Amino acid sequence: MGYYDKKFKEAVLSHVSKGHTQEATAKLFGIGITTLKGWKKRKEANESLEPRIRQRKPKKLPPDELRAFVNAHPDAYLIEIAGHFGCSITSVRRALIKLKITRKKRR
Repeated sequence: MGYYDKKFKEAVLSHVSKGHTQEATAKLFGIGITTLKGWKKRKEANESLEPRIRQRKPKKLPPDELRAFVNAHPDAYLIEIAGHFGCSITSVRRALIKLKITRKKRR
């Protein structure tokens, strides 16, 4: 997903302030009307028009800790691992797949 720079946003808002409709301006610049309204709202609230950088949430399952836990408890069920880390069973299963940890149980 690309980000629009501050100068582009200011040019679009300047076009709207000259009396053009938001719909026509959005179509002219090839952006969504919701995007334009959001920029206008941010400008009216004196917020920065710089691109927002989303902060990523920290992972609940640190790979090193998960690997250590599985090595220390090789017979632990997914539900037990999920309970230890405070997450869902699906999260544990996906994390184990990413770490290429498989468990084969033989009789």
